[in-house]
Amino acid sequence: MSHARARLLDALKRDAYREGTFTLASGKTSDFFIDCKRVMLTGEGHSLCGAALFEELERAESAGLAKVDNVAGVALGGCPLASAVALTAFDRKRTLDALYVRKESKDHGTRSMVEGVAKPGARVALLEDVMTTGGSSLKAIEQLRAEGFDVAIVLALVDRREGAIDALSAAGVRAATLFGREDFVR
Repeated sequence: MSHARARLLDALKRDAYREGTFTLASGKTSDFFIDCKRVMLTGEGHSLCGAALFEELERAESAGLAKVDNVAGVALGGCPLASAVALTAFDRKRTLDALYVRKESKDHGTRSMVEGVAKPGARVALLEDVMTTGGSSLKAIEQLRAEGFDVAIVLALVDRREGAIDALSAAGVRAATLFGREDFVR
């Protein structure tokens, strides 16, 4: 495990993991919650997320699993991740500009569901903070595909191990995660 990834896991365990009763975006109830925003929206957390996800993306690319031109974030949790990876890539002399995938269209301006400067046809890594069933990722993939993008891989900070990887695979998209339920739940 890289230094950035190990530090990120420590920060997520310390500051993002909570036990109790929570309703998830999927509608399911859970006895734990991982609020990654409590880490990724700090300067240090933003840097660690960018480095750890960029390293994971490079591993996937070197293994021939995915070659991408851009990174996209699922609103809201994936957007800061896309910015963090874009900045890390730039610092490491690579261009991976960010895209933000909206949950719903604005009623003004371009009304675009995908914000950013990438051109249709670009291969994209979709970034998520926490995956449960994969529903948010699947909606974002549908939107990216509708606007002409090719989603090569979904990368998440945390997979709760509740079906997201299988759902994404069934949709023809490879997925990887930095951490799983087993890294948090005692």
